Amino acid sequence: MARRTSKRGNPISSTEMRRRLRLAALLALLAAVACAHLPAAGSALPLRVMTYNIRSGNGDLAGTTQAIRAAGADIVALQEVDVHWAERSSFVDQATVLGQQLRMQTRFARIYLLAGARPQDPPRAFGVALLSKFPILDWTNHIITRLSTQETNPVPGPLPGFLEARIDVRGTAVRVFNTHLDYRSDPSVRRQQTSEMLAYIGDVSSPTLLFGDLNAPPDAPEIQLLLERLHDSWPKSAGPGLTDPADEPRKRIDYVLTSSHFRVRSASVPVTLASDHRPVVVDLILAR
Repeated sequence: MARRTSKRGNPISSTEMRRRLRLAALLALLAAVACAHLPAAGSALPLRVMTYNIRSGNGDLAGTTQAIRAAGADIVALQEVDVHWAERSSFVDQATVLGQQLRMQTRFARIYLLAGARPQDPPRAFGVALLSKFPILDWTNHIITRLSTQETNPVPGPLPGFLEARIDVRGTAVRVFNTHLDYRSDPSVRRQQTSEMLAYIGDVSSPTLLFGDLNAPPDAPEIQLLLERLHDSWPKSAGPGLTDPADEPRKRIDYVLTSSHFRVRSASVPVTLASDHRPVVVDLILAR
C-alpha cells in the first residue's frame, strides 16, 4: 500500500493520520448537531395561537391566567384588557401581570386613556393586548373609527386600539393584528372599521394573522369583506365554534383569520368560565 504524503510530498506518520481523522470526525459531529437545531429549508413550523376576550379578568385574573396557560398557545391575542383602569380589576396593569405570570412578551394597545383617579395615580387605560413566546420585533397601535363607550352621546370618531406587531417565529417574520370591533346591532361602524383595518393590513404576501372579537357572525357582510383577503381558520369539522356567552354559547364572534401561508391542523373552543367569552385555540402549520 502506498504511504500517504503531505501536499509538500513528505510522508505522513500514522500518528498524524489518526489525529487528522479524529479532527475530521469531530467537525462532522459538530456540523450534524448544529444542523439538528435548525429547521430545514422549506420545513413547516407548528404554531398554536389563541384569541380571547377576557372581560377585564372577570374579577379573577388568576383564573384568566390559568385559562391561557392551559391552552399552551405560542401567541395570544386578548381583548378587553384593563391597565390601571378601574376598581373592577383593582387598578392592576393586567397586560404586564399576565405577561409576567405566563413568561411571555407583552404589548398593550390602548383604546381609551384617562387620567388617574388621583394626581399620583398612573393613567387609566383600556384596550387590547398581545402575548408571545417568540420575540416581538416591532409593533404599533393603529387608529380606526370607533363609537366610544365613554361618552353619553357618542358619534363615530378616530380612536386607537388596532394592534399590529411583527413576531419572529423561529426565523420567519409573522405579521399579527389584534382588534375588538363595535358591539352594537347596527353594523355601520363595524363596516367602517373593517375597511380601515384592511387598509392597514394591505398586501398579505407575507405570513399574516388577524385575531379579534369581531362582534358579528361569519355570514355578516363586514366579516365577508375580511374573508376576501384572509381565511377563516375555523374548520367546519370542529363544530359550530360558538364562543359567546361562555356559560351557554349561542354566537360565533371570536376569530383567528390567516393568510394562505398557514394550514390548519385543528381548532377548539375550550370550556371555561374565566370570562363571559370562551377562547378560540388553533393549531397552525406555517410553511417556511
